[in-house]
Amino acid sequence: MTYCVAIKVAEGIVFASDSRTNAGVDYVRTYSKMHTYNWEGDRTLVVLTSGNLATTQAVINKIEHDLENENSEFNLKKARHLYEVAHYIGKLNQDEQAQHLKAFTKNVKALDASFIVGGQIGNQDDDIYLVYPEGNYITVSPETPYMQIGETKYGKPILDRIVNEETSLNDAARCALVSLDSTMRSNVSVGPPLELAIYTANSLIEPRYMNINLSSPLYKDIQKRWAEGLHAAFSNLPKFDWEG
Repeated sequence: MTYCVAIKVAEGIVFASDSRTNAGVDYVRTYSKMHTYNWEGDRTLVVLTSGNLATTQAVINKIEHDLENENSEFNLKKARHLYEVAHYIGKLNQDEQAQHLKAFTKNVKALDASFIVGGQIGNQDDDIYLVYPEGNYITVSPETPYMQIGETKYGKPILDRIVNEETSLNDAARCALVSLDSTMRSNVSVGPPLELAIYTANSLIEPRYMNINLSSPLYKDIQKRWAEGLHAAFSNLPKFDWEG
């Protein structure tokens, strides 16, 4: 399992992911699920991955192979719009799954992979897209300016309560870390190290990047203050009439 989230606010985009994969409690590995591509002054793209590890790695490998091949029909550098990148990744995802369908006839869902792709191309607006296992994709709305993939339910409440278009970029980054922390507390299949990338709108430079372990002072401080804040808020809830 995994958990990745991308948040789009007026100032830019925050990307965050865990790094744990597992095939049972006795087989836990660590792989990066965040892939950044930057051509300064032209475009910045970030891809987050979730699902079958073989599928996601094959898709990323194909993306990088197409970038190395000058004769490729399409690649990240040739895209004119961000939705074209989402369409391209969706097709690679479908093609990879189709190669192995016969071997997974009893559990086709085992091949599933989802992606979040975001960033900016040229002078177009920055944006994020969620690419489904079926290959189709959607973008964010002003009412819900974030996308999640993987184990989404535990980290969603904080996003719904805090994030909107006017949230600052740094507050969105803190919110993403709290969302990841809430998920890790409730699901042991999501785990460190955490990756955080912060892209400033219209900069077209590589995002600010952090690799965060549970022992990182910043993470420990955020975790401590969030827990204390929740306890304090709970203690201040109104009493029932019979409590006097």
